[in-house]
Amino acid sequence: MSIYLAKIAWQNDSPETFTKNQYSRAHTWSFDGGVTVPASSSPHAVPEYSVESAVDPEEAFVASISSCHMLTFLWIASRKGYVVESYLDNAVGTLAKDGEGRMSMTEVKLRPEITWARNNVPGSDEIAAMHHAAHDGCYIANSVRSEITVETVQSGGA
Repeated sequence: MSIYLAKIAWQNDSPETFTKNQYSRAHTWSFDGGVTVPASSSPHAVPEYSVESAVDPEEAFVASISSCHMLTFLWIASRKGYVVESYLDNAVGTLAKDGEGRMSMTEVKLRPEITWARNNVPGSDEIAAMHHAAHDGCYIANSVRSEITVETVQSGGA
């Protein structure tokens, strides 16, 4: 078992209007490695009081799934003797009403674009198998109920 920590900090900057739901959603996420990230609610959810340049929980959800899938995929590729030169994923999450009528992240679509070393490029069936294994091995994907799909954008040599 492993334990992961995050410190979430928010400070009320408008006590006089707090009970009117008029307060900044800006806050920070701090992690054990010393990184602090500016965070906020999504501007889609609370346009007037969100900070668009900050990371919102929905974006972080999509990023954590994509990052976990990538790290697992890279581990699998390395174990199979393939050299990945670059991996770029323009992942997309869809927030919509679920089957119970609640708003939830109903789908996360991963769209990895992988550049392989020219001398050892796996075939499309092998790439699909590695993505399937990466999905099965991803701790985050195993922790959520959203549909997660992988659409390989491009694969080939450098």
